[in-house]
Amino acid sequence: MKQKTKAYLAFAFLGGILLTSTILFALPPPSPTMTDAEMIPEAEITKTGSPMDNYPDEQRDTFCGTGDAKSNTFVTEYKIPTVCTQPLAIQVTPDGQVWFVESNVGRIANFDPITETFTEYDNPYWPEASRSMNWGIDHSSDNSLWYTDGSSDSIWQFSINDKNYTALTYPVSDSGSLPQRLEIYGSNVFVNDFTGGKLTMFDISQNTGAVEYTSIVNPIPESFTGDFGLDSEDNVWYTSWRPDDVGVLAKVNISMYTRDLNQDETLSEDDVEAFEFPRDLNTANGLSIDSNGDVWIVDTSSSFFFKFDPTTEEFTKYITHVPHPSTYGNETGMIKDPISRPYWTDLDNFGNLVFNEQTSNRIGIFNISTESFIEYMIPSKNPNWGDCGDLKDCGIAQVFDFAIHGKKIWFTEWVENNIGVLNTEKSLPFTVETDTREIALKKGESIDVVLNVNYNDSSSYVNSEFLYAHTAAKTINFSDIEITSSRQPLQNNNESIFVTINASENALSGDYKVLVGIGNDEITVSKFINVKIES
Repeated sequence: MKQKTKAYLAFAFLGGILLTSTILFALPPPSPTMTDAEMIPEAEITKTGSPMDNYPDEQRDTFCGTGDAKSNTFVTEYKIPTVCTQPLAIQVTPDGQVWFVESNVGRIANFDPITETFTEYDNPYWPEASRSMNWGIDHSSDNSLWYTDGSSDSIWQFSINDKNYTALTYPVSDSGSLPQRLEIYGSNVFVNDFTGGKLTMFDISQNTGAVEYTSIVNPIPESFTGDFGLDSEDNVWYTSWRPDDVGVLAKVNISMYTRDLNQDETLSEDDVEAFEFPRDLNTANGLSIDSNGDVWIVDTSSSFFFKFDPTTEEFTKYITHVPHPSTYGNETGMIKDPISRPYWTDLDNFGNLVFNEQTSNRIGIFNISTESFIEYMIPSKNPNWGDCGDLKDCGIAQVFDFAIHGKKIWFTEWVENNIGVLNTEKSLPFTVETDTREIALKKGESIDVVLNVNYNDSSSYVNSEFLYAHTAAKTINFSDIEITSSRQPLQNNNESIFVTINASENALSGDYKVLVGIGNDEITVSKFINVKIES
């Protein structure tokens, strides 16, 4: 179950590698990177001397951006000076400086929030006309940035002090590897090998010419390794899954290995605990562990996110709102059930779970203790990633990564060549509360719940089309819970919305999470109600 391999500090090894970016994403939309075969040989490529030259003319709007940086009440975007850099992994250092990887040119860039200026640092070891997907980045105590490179199977170190790049080879699996997310705990770096089926660790305090890696192999053969997190008891939690087949949340205590990764230890199967995924958890990407020790996982092939309680060993399913129509367009009418596709997760210092909703073009903030949920819309949209036709202000910007610093959330827009910041300190235009947080129903029964909306002023009033209610159902074969609503007249900037929750005659007994809320084209504010359907 445990593997040890060596990797050497390397520079020249990248020179002869042609990065074709044949990356398979853990998401159903078209792969955002193309193979040479997919790029039509006859396609016209107008040379510009810029990173746009990595794409034929007809693909440049899709991958390089379609407009200027935009802003709304909560979000401010900034256009990167170099065109078509495709920013991906992002990190904010303790001094508030924003750093991110430009995946189409293989280099690190800095944004100073005070002066609002960019500095881009050329990577002399990056092969010409190459590109990659750099999913993971973290900052170490020696003021370096460490980040993954999925195309060359390597880990990069960028010294902020010296502005130097160093590359480490990554231990490649026989089935192929994709080093993806990266987190630093003390002096230990953790990386999940998405396609290689392992979780890998190494100690950055090693001062020799070679770096030793320790790898934990997946409990499920030929499976993907998803995101991971370390709890307060030195247990590393990670996911192992095959899409639409089988998946587990795995736990292994790695204290003996983090104390001395150079030991030739043997990890037996008894050292790994595995908890089977619940229904509807098929594509586990982001994973975070809260202060209570609960594990949060988002599912990128749906609109669901889940909590796992290690004490009860039970999963609880939550749901986001459906995407705003402007994100997917649906000009052809082919999209019947749009989903939000939550992607990566993190926890802030205020008891909130934060995640990006890829196809909703939103960043969601879920208060774990109150089960309040706010979703912020990203203003830029690329119409080539939606069914937009001739619609204006339609599509998604592919917000693939974010970094939290205080009450600000910095993020990258992979196909719009922007970075942006969400300021959560700004006051909301309205707030919501429910008259109850828990209800019990027998099958066939219904009950009214009141959603009270308090507007800052009458100009904040929300039209009916932005009233939302969704259920994290027990089954996808029929509707366990049906929801209808009616609105009362606005009085003194307050509104009461009556939400009728009806339990189907065929509903499965058990606990449900019903999400009710209201929103506009910038923000959605909601609350979860616990519904128990009795036998």
